[in-house]
Amino acid sequence: MNEDPNEDATVDEIVRSGPGGALAVAGVATAIVIGSWFVFYFAVFLPRGVIQ
Repeated sequence: MNEDPNEDATVDEIVRSGPGGALAVAGVATAIVIGSWFVFYFAVFLPRGVIQ
């Protein structure tokens, strides 16, 4: 399998550091979706006025 103990230590260190990059990507994606919603709300829905 894996005979290099330094590689095992490196992998363990990476796993211990946590999912920082994944959380950053998820945060950016969420911000884009919320930003898009606000753009549509203010640019499309509000100018049409109240539905009667």
